[in-house]
Amino acid sequence: MSYIAPVKDMLFCMKELAGLEAVAQLPGFEDAGLETAQAVLEECARFNQEVLAPLNFEGDKNPSSWKDGQVTTTPGFKQAFRQFAEGGWQGLQHPSDFGGQNLPKTIGAACIEMLNSANMSFALCPLLTDGAIEALLTAGTPEQQALFLPKMISGEWTGTMNLTEPQAGSDLALVRTRAEPQPDGSYKIFGTKIFITYGEHDMAGNIVHLVLARVVGAPEGVKGISLFLVPKFIVNADGSLGARNDAHCVSIEHKLGIKASPTAVLQFGDHGGAVGQLIGQENRGLETMFIMMNAARYAVGVQGIAVAERAYQKAVAYAKDRVQSRPVDGSVAGSASIIHHPDVRRMLMTMRALTEGCRAMALTAAAAYDAAHAHPDAEVRKQNQAFYEFMVPLVKGFSTEMSLEVTSLGVQVHGGMGFIEETGAAQYYRDAKILTIYEGTTAIQANDLVGRKTARDGGQTAKAIAEQIRKTEAELGQRDSPAARAVLKRLAAAREAFVQVVEFVAGSTKAHPNAVFAGSVPYLMLAGNLMAGWQLARALLVAETQLAAGEGDAGFLNAKLATARFYAEHILSRVPGQRDAILEGADSVMALAMDAF
Repeated sequence: MSYIAPVKDMLFCMKELAGLEAVAQLPGFEDAGLETAQAVLEECARFNQEVLAPLNFEGDKNPSSWKDGQVTTTPGFKQAFRQFAEGGWQGLQHPSDFGGQNLPKTIGAACIEMLNSANMSFALCPLLTDGAIEALLTAGTPEQQALFLPKMISGEWTGTMNLTEPQAGSDLALVRTRAEPQPDGSYKIFGTKIFITYGEHDMAGNIVHLVLARVVGAPEGVKGISLFLVPKFIVNADGSLGARNDAHCVSIEHKLGIKASPTAVLQFGDHGGAVGQLIGQENRGLETMFIMMNAARYAVGVQGIAVAERAYQKAVAYAKDRVQSRPVDGSVAGSASIIHHPDVRRMLMTMRALTEGCRAMALTAAAAYDAAHAHPDAEVRKQNQAFYEFMVPLVKGFSTEMSLEVTSLGVQVHGGMGFIEETGAAQYYRDAKILTIYEGTTAIQANDLVGRKTARDGGQTAKAIAEQIRKTEAELGQRDSPAARAVLKRLAAAREAFVQVVEFVAGSTKAHPNAVFAGSVPYLMLAGNLMAGWQLARALLVAETQLAAGEGDAGFLNAKLATARFYAEHILSRVPGQRDAILEGADSVMALAMDAF
């Protein structure tokens, strides 16, 4: 089936949960209200539905290929990328000073979701370019910004992030790529980088590699890492392209999923040294790279939501069409479409509730990002920054783990046909798996949540969020509907469990690190579950208010009530068990002797 962008749900989340009208009051975003959002989202939906979605299955069957150092992308990708660039989509969230549209992240995030639902392999190229743009905006010199940003924001050039090496995965202290200073202020770069998304391709005129390397004589470990700009083609002072740089793709990987996205092995300096420019200060490259990584981590979380949405749509269409077995309640005399069967409905509702909950969580986080960067009040910026930073590992970690559950259920709804590649359901399952791994595995996100986001401030940010959730509970307590009562019961229990875990993490990380980190991923899953459930509880309150006033689309609003109640009773209800495993289960994690494995 074709992809239909969930524009209505996105706009509901933006307006009612993320507070888009408040975002539109921020300096620089005055023209980014609901009318603009609707126009942008509708045009974005048209492009993704008509241009990119039809290429998704083709990319899985006919992936990118490598020959003699050159990568040829899936047929149609090059033309689609030209349309993407001409439409201004790469510059959506970037500054107008360099040719961007300067729209808030609240709008941009919804467009990123559509792009990834339509074609995740394609979307990875602009995703990495966005990260490279952010790094240059933050740490690039005015000259670097003027030379590179307009071409990257226009989509004429793309960007990459070069961290990983054969011996240095998540542990970047082991990076060996070296940089040798030159008399003219440039550097010669030598080394090998692996897993470089769109490290080589045929869709743009130049590729701007941002490369972690160690300047000769730099300190060991992460304190000796610098960041360099190494373009595929040298860029002349007037912006024209010069000679081919000594940065070459020596192979691409053969992968489980996202097959159309070329994952390159790049070799720097085999022919005298790749010419690079320092970004920021020597030995402080990791700070700048984290700007890229945090932008990418949020975007990868949105990818999880995107692939879940696509899998859900496909599963619903199949369930309505596939005739198999009589309904257990006798409502149909003979065999009926499988959407009549309770367990199929349970699977579809799980897929729907998880996807909508994570979308609401991500868009709410995006609005906090916008306020953290643009609000005139410093204290408001600080509060929103703390909230956003707490949410990033949850958006990334929970939403991507969620996508595995949803896409697996999508295969299950299809039954045996789901296991057949031609059906298309399996592609979403395979594509989703990488999301829990790249830009930091779920465990790395959980370590961040434990260390930087909870233990460091004694759990104060987490507890402040819990107080906001308590206010939502108070509002639910004033309602008398069965849905509100059901959501209140589960939300309150989940919030109490969350606070207990936060206190355990904040109080025990230093004294009992193994006990805390044994439950770090369960803590992330508990917290992400609660945050998504909280947003659906807020959605329920809005939906009930509008229905009582006779406003809005009654069918859409009633679906919100049903989805929020299902989430509470079937997904939020997992939280107390997760709490018990975290607080009481650490010993059994480490109990088995290593040689017994």
